[in-house]
Amino acid sequence: MLREVRRRQSRQPASTTPPTAPTAPNRPRSPARPVPPPTSGSARQLTYAPDLDGRADPGEVVWTWVPYEEDATQGKDRPVLVVGRQGEALLGLMLTGQAERDGDPGYLSLGSGPWDPAGRPSWVRLDRVLEMTEASIRREGAVLDRARFDRVAAVLRAQHGWL
Repeated sequence: MLREVRRRQSRQPASTTPPTAPTAPNRPRSPARPVPPPTSGSARQLTYAPDLDGRADPGEVVWTWVPYEEDATQGKDRPVLVVGRQGEALLGLMLTGQAERDGDPGYLSLGSGPWDPAGRPSWVRLDRVLEMTEASIRREGAVLDRARFDRVAAVLRAQHGWL
């Protein structure tokens, strides 16, 4: 079961151009950034701790600007499942609504949820970890139920060395 979370800001349309800071015309102010996937020597801790306090917490789906892999100066606003923290940074995994990801070993089906206004099914990408600051979060989208979060966590532990 999913519970809708208070929205932090009004809904913003997806964009392929990042919000810009005055000093860096084509760079986002505080984008999510990919970090190396965990290994047994650098395992990351999974946490489920959603809290409807207006801040992003592990277990919540939030929206943030995510750079494209092929060109980090471009990207779009997309839903991200927060799976843990590393210091002050949030760790997340991006979601996609691309049905061709079904059965892809790098993705896990989550089904539909309130993070997608059209109610389309989503898949979480397991091999691209994003590090975000609280300032990079545009809005909270939903709390992912514990059973689905535990499915994501089990795959991350088995395939990618998470704790």
